[in-house]
Amino acid sequence: MMKRNIIIGIIMLAVFVSFIFITGNGPVCAKETIKYACSAQIYDALEKKRIAAFTKRTGIAVEVNVCSSAAAVNSVRNDYSDIAATARRLYPRHREYGYWETIFSKDPMAVIVNKKNPVSGISEEELKDIFSGNMANWNEVRGPDKPILLVVPGKNTAAFKNFSRKPMQRVLISYDIMTFKSTMVVQVVERFPNAISFIAQGVADHEGVKTLKIDGLAPEDSGYPYYQIFSFVTKGKPSGAVKQFVDDVLSGEGKKIMVKEGMTPFSGDAK
Repeated sequence: MMKRNIIIGIIMLAVFVSFIFITGNGPVCAKETIKYACSAQIYDALEKKRIAAFTKRTGIAVEVNVCSSAAAVNSVRNDYSDIAATARRLYPRHREYGYWETIFSKDPMAVIVNKKNPVSGISEEELKDIFSGNMANWNEVRGPDKPILLVVPGKNTAAFKNFSRKPMQRVLISYDIMTFKSTMVVQVVERFPNAISFIAQGVADHEGVKTLKIDGLAPEDSGYPYYQIFSFVTKGKPSGAVKQFVDDVLSGEGKKIMVKEGMTPFSGDAK
């Protein structure tokens, strides 16, 4: 009889706990979750550190899919993700269809070389000559008598497309090594002393690489010529948990992390 009463008690307790969970009259165990498709550049520069801090502060879980900028936006368009982070501007036709672009950073695009390379700066024309294949040796830009190893991100990445559009002005880019993921160029440059590549400034902070000055300007200097626009893309204006996630970067603790990681918060012209 006692055993039967214990079993009945356990069943009643389970029913009571279930009732509390369903009606919301007690603590909710399930976390709200954001599905987030994120550019590899933005993930490595910012989100590795910010997402964990955001979830700890808010209790909102974030499921991240790290991919190219184009794939991130397509993930939102096909309802696989609630929000995307992209290093390419949203197409005007997507805005007409109701997609919402929230710019959060105008971040320099750094030209990187191995830290052992004695070259500290080049001109815009020299940069174009290097990546077009017209310059093949470091001694042509005041460096050692060594062949230049050209390392570029995959052609479908925002880093490649942005570099092609701005520094190269649509001139065909030559390369010796092409990486699948944009941020992998950093590891390749770290490994090969004669390598050169390009990537978001926020990703370039690695012990084995350094950034080159362009026409005397470092990426952190005012007037530096190359940058990328980082933005969030959603279907319609952000709301609910997604808005909290966006606001965290625009004006909250996430913005502090962004600045600490060497990224530049957006303000002003985004042309």
